[in-house]
Amino acid sequence: MSQEDRHMMLVYDDPSDERSLSLDEASSADDSSQGIRLSLEGISVQQMMRLMELEKCVEPGNLPFTEKDIRNLIQSFRKADPEEEAIDLLRMCRNIKDRDSSFRFEYTLDSNNRVENIAWSYSSSIQAYEVFGDAVVFDTTHRLTAFDIPLGIWVGINNYGMPCFFSCVLLREEDLKSFSWAMKAFLGFMSGKAPKTILTDQNMCLNEAIAMEMPTTKHALCIWLILAKFPSWFNAVLGERYNEWKAEFFRLYNTGSVEDFELGWREMVNSFALHSNRHITNLFSLRSLWALPYLRSHFFAGLTATGQSKLINSFIQRFLSAQTQVAHFVEQVAVAVDFKDQTGEQQTMQQNLHNICLKTGAPVESHAATILTPFAFSKLQEQLVLAAHYASFQMKDGYLVRHHTKLEGGWRVYWNPGEGLVSCSCHHFEFTGVLCRHALRVLSTENCFQIPERYLPLRWRRVNSSPTKLLPSTPCDHMGRVQVLQTMVSNLVAEAAKTKERLDIATQQVSVLLSQIIERPVLLQDTGNAYRNP
Repeated sequence: MSQEDRHMMLVYDDPSDERSLSLDEASSADDSSQGIRLSLEGISVQQMMRLMELEKCVEPGNLPFTEKDIRNLIQSFRKADPEEEAIDLLRMCRNIKDRDSSFRFEYTLDSNNRVENIAWSYSSSIQAYEVFGDAVVFDTTHRLTAFDIPLGIWVGINNYGMPCFFSCVLLREEDLKSFSWAMKAFLGFMSGKAPKTILTDQNMCLNEAIAMEMPTTKHALCIWLILAKFPSWFNAVLGERYNEWKAEFFRLYNTGSVEDFELGWREMVNSFALHSNRHITNLFSLRSLWALPYLRSHFFAGLTATGQSKLINSFIQRFLSAQTQVAHFVEQVAVAVDFKDQTGEQQTMQQNLHNICLKTGAPVESHAATILTPFAFSKLQEQLVLAAHYASFQMKDGYLVRHHTKLEGGWRVYWNPGEGLVSCSCHHFEFTGVLCRHALRVLSTENCFQIPERYLPLRWRRVNSSPTKLLPSTPCDHMGRVQVLQTMVSNLVAEAAKTKERLDIATQQVSVLLSQIIERPVLLQDTGNAYRNP
């Protein structure tokens, strides 16, 4: 076991917890009835524990019963046969497969030939993953409340900044074997394509499973799940200084360099006298899994932002219900996914018709506005506005860029005009897929009036949000030519819309051109795909 895994175990595993009493033995009838009532209202077991701790004014973990006791109570109250439920679920998956051959599901049986784990994905989800599966969240913090079954949900973010569903898994246990199987099943659905990055909760077994099954994927911890634990970890310890400490934590979290982070962390520990606090010790030992200075060289598509957690949770809650039967869960998820796709399409149309407000008047800005989605463009526009506040100083192999009020420091920007390459030591583009203020400042200095094509990623482009419209099903050279054509068409629309005369000319000429294109046969060798005109 690695040092990192040992620290993860220290955060979550308490060997001293040897309570084995049932809920009936360890608590009153009121506790039992309250547990049943909260379950019927859709409250998770973890939330129940927290509510009871608050009501009884006890420290977290000091109730006379455990989460397992509550789960057993709920199961006994339901008087449902889990085995029958699992059989119905498997039958439901097979029925869906009969109706939709693109639907995928996998399952395992235990030694008694009973369903142990089951995972599934829909055809639209597999298509979405082809384009937006570079950065994913594997959320294992939810349970199917009616039967308290561990639930894992794979989600990502599309080009309009909205959550997109990839897959679901129900597990009997939350151990290394189960998580490892979940990873293999997911990769099987996605033709073996692993994400570039994955965000999860802190879990030693899950961490090990990812390292085994997705060795090339960068694993990180969801910062919003860490933040959710701060009140119970630090409120009592810090008292009135809690908010002051939290502000300092966020400052360090967003620090630009590893050196500044580690120096600031030591100063924070000294300032708040947290030398012996085990949570602080464990957070620092796992810093490479959650602190931004360690993650910026990897692409996370904005999923590390705490605001994304609200969108993802809102989506997940659409198909989580206290009364959901396991057998109906697969279809319930499908309905939620279809609803999300439909609302996403409507939002896309509204956003495409929306007149974006340009703030700088720079040609780079107007060019990007015709190509990027409003979500991605807003991120780029933020950087463009800030770029005006930075000074650039030419050096041997690029530029040093720093804020106009600073006399020292700054970021190194490499610029190769011959190949149109620009990169910055802040790694903002690698992290978000959007150029940083420092690189944009250099492009302005070098009289570049358009952002090079390679820095307008396909996954952020202003095309239809349906993943089938974005799928790169052709060789790289062909795809590059398609991207160039998309840019030309975007520019054509932007210019033609300025006057009625321009619009009339464009409509007439494009109509003629389109007729000529349609008359041309589509041959297999032209694009490398499997489509041919009838």
